[in-house]
Formats: sequence, structure tokens, C-alpha cells
Amino acid sequence: MALSETRKAELTEKITARERLTRQDGEDLYASDDLAWLGAMAHGVRTEKNGEVVYFNVNRHLNLTNVCTASCAYCSFQRKPGQKDAYTMRVEEAVETALGMKDDGLTELHIVNGLHPTLPWKYYPRVLRELKAALPGVALKAFTATEVHFFETISGLTADAILDELIDAGLESLTGGGAEIFDWDVRKQVVDHDTHWEDWSRIHRLAHQKGLKTPATMLYGHIEEPRHRVDHVLRLRELQDETGGFQVFIPLRFHNDNNRLSHLQMAQPADVLKTFAVSRLMLDNFPHVKVFWVMHGLSTSQLALNYGADDMDGSVVEYKITHDADNYGTPDKLTRDDLLDLIRDAGFTPKERNTRYEVIRDYDGPVPLAERRAEPQAVWA
Repeated sequence: MALSETRKAELTEKITARERLTRQDGEDLYASDDLAWLGAMAHGVRTEKNGEVVYFNVNRHLNLTNVCTASCAYCSFQRKPGQKDAYTMRVEEAVETALGMKDDGLTELHIVNGLHPTLPWKYYPRVLRELKAALPGVALKAFTATEVHFFETISGLTADAILDELIDAGLESLTGGGAEIFDWDVRKQVVDHDTHWEDWSRIHRLAHQKGLKTPATMLYGHIEEPRHRVDHVLRLRELQDETGGFQVFIPLRFHNDNNRLSHLQMAQPADVLKTFAVSRLMLDNFPHVKVFWVMHGLSTSQLALNYGADDMDGSVVEYKITHDADNYGTPDKLTRDDLLDLIRDAGFTPKERNTRYEVIRDYDGPVPLAERRAEPQAVWA
């Protein structure tokens, strides 16, 4: 059902006054087909929080193993032991791979993995310790809450003790993954592991208590409905009220190749932009919203910067978790210069950040359109 003009006026007044939105407000925002209005509302909040700035960092993704005990319906990355393309890095191999990524001012390694059935728990802090020794200036953002929960199972330790050991080994932030959709009716159909909202939130709460700042994600565009997306962000908003430990929210678009949900159509650009806008409006206590260009494509990612997003992730060289899933056509690599061009072409000023969202380098903003078009543009047949 389309949103009435009366209801739209009520929501406009509420958003403009920066009143906290309710569950019903969120569901009504999703019911609107007025993308320009949604974008304007979300962009106002985004600009109030972060100005005309888009953050990015220079990072690389390192996946230590794709061997996994789970078989989640949306996943194309996991392999079973002995299966073709299954791999597990030795500690020395992981360090060598990471050192090969060191160029171009690298500031962050993003590490997520399968739930390997036989790797011992001690492998993981040892890998972090060796990576930190090899790359002392690089922040280690590693492991989902799902992995930490799995570490509890294989080690017999509590998440409290596990996080202490990982932090001592060099962990600077958890990753935001393992969230998918928190609503149980959806989650039980797409997730094949035991980490649900209760454990995901418990582990991030512990991380925040230990001084870590973490991201949060939402995998959308599969079997969930808009009301499930609203429920998801409301749970995160409530936890953020409690801990203040989340830095950024990252909507992740489901990709439909080579998995059990391949019959589903991926979320189209209008739905993508609506999801970013509603998320920005609902998550009034999250400082940042990130668009992960690998999962959304470059053009849609640029548009999302006008629908609530203020971060464009990093100069990823290879992101196997998505690129194992699809033939979607996103590039494997964006350089720093590529990101600067994308951000400026979208009309924003780039700022390079580290994992803690501290600005480490300022850049000039976009060249005014009048200057760019001062000379006639060549047209070739």
C-alpha cells in the first residue's frame, strides 16, 4: 500500500524534528514509493552527522579458510573438507599473503573465515600475533560474532576469555558479519549455525565493554520482508543505546549465484536506495552508514551516498565471499585514486580514515561542474 500524503507529512515533521522513529514509522517508510523524498530525508540526517564528506580506508580482505561446518542457504564461499577449491592457510602462508598486500598505505586487514571443524582454537590468536608482528601499523579487524561463538565451542573457553586473548594478540575490532537477518522466522530458513541474535548481541556487547568499536551488518534482499529489516535495525539501535559501541551500519545486498537461493532476484537499485535511506533514518544513534561497493556496484554505491551512506568502504583488492558467489561484474580492485574519483564524481569530499574512524588524510573536494564543463566535451562516433 502506497504511503498517503498525510502520513508522509507526519513523518516529514517527525524526521525534521529529529524525533526517534518507531517500528510503524519504519514500516511506513518502506511503504513509500517516493524515492526522492526518502533520499532527501536521509541525506539531511547524514549531512547533519557527517557533512558533505565520504570516508574510505585502504584495506585488504584476508580469508584464512573457506572450510566450514555450516551450509547457509545464501553462502557461496564455504567448502567442505576435501572438496574442490577448499583451502586453509598455514600461519606462515597467511603472513606471506598479508605482506603481499602491504603496498599503497595499507591501514586495515579484514579477516573472516569459515567455521573450520578441525583447526585448533590456538591457531587464531597465533595468526593475529604473527600478522601484527609482520604488519605493526595495520589494524586487525577480524572474526564475526559467529566465529567467536564457534571458538567457544572448540576451545571450551568463554567469549570473555576468547576476546581477551584475541585483543592481546592484536585484535582491534570484530567484523560485523554473522548478522544476516535477526528475526527467527527468517533466520531459521537461511542460517545453518547456532549463532542467533542472543549470542551475536552478547558477543558484541562484550567487545564493547572491552573498549572495542565494532560494525554491524544486515544481509537483505533474499526471503525477508521490509518489516524484518525494520526489526533488525531496531534491535541494533537498542543495543547501541546500551553500549554505544557500534561505529557503522553496513547493509549487504544478497547475491544470488551459486547458492541455494539462486532462484531469487537480487534487490534492485530502488530497493537498495530505500534500504539505505530507511536504515539511516531509523539508526539515529549510529554515527556512520557504509555502502560496500563490491556488493552494490559502483553506480548504485555512488547514489547511496545521497541516501544516507557516508562511507564507501575501502580499496579492496579481492573479496572472495562475494566474488565466489556471482558473475555480477564488480571489479576485484579499486585503488585509492579510483575511490577518490568515485567520491568526487558523486559530489562529495573524500576523507581517508583508519579503523577507528580517525581521519588520517584530507583531500580536495569535487571540482565544480561549471569548471569541469568549461571546455566543450569531445563526442566520438
